[in-house]
Amino acid sequence: QVQLVESGGGLVQPGGSLRLSCAASRSIFSIFFMGWYRQAPGKERELVAGISNGGRSNYADSVKGRFTISRDNAKNTVYLQMNSLKPEDAATYYCNAKSYEFDVWGQGTQVTVSS
Repeated sequence: QVQLVESGGGLVQPGGSLRLSCAASRSIFSIFFMGWYRQAPGKERELVAGISNGGRSNYADSVKGRFTISRDNAKNTVYLQMNSLKPEDAATYYCNAKSYEFDVWGQGTQVTVSS
C-alpha cells in the first residue's frame, strides 16, 4: 500500500499559478499510473492529468497548455504545475496512485480561483 499527501492548494487570482505536490509514503518507481483529479461542488470527479511510470502524460482538454504534470521518483512525489488559472479550475484536487495491487487516493487539497 501507499499513502498520499497533497499540498500546495490555496487561493489564487485568475491568471495566477499554483504548484500542487503529492508526496507518497514509499517509492513510486513501480506505480504505473499517478494522476491528479478534481471535483467541484455538485460535479463529478474528473481526471485532470496523469503520468505513467515511463513518463507518458495525458491531460484533460480543459487544461492542456496550462497545466503540467511531472513525477520525481527520487523524491516519491508527483507535481501539478497550474498556470493561467481560471475560476472554473476551482475545485478540490486529489492525487491518485494505481498499481496492480492498489488504487489509492489522497485526502485532497482545495484550490480557489477568485479575485
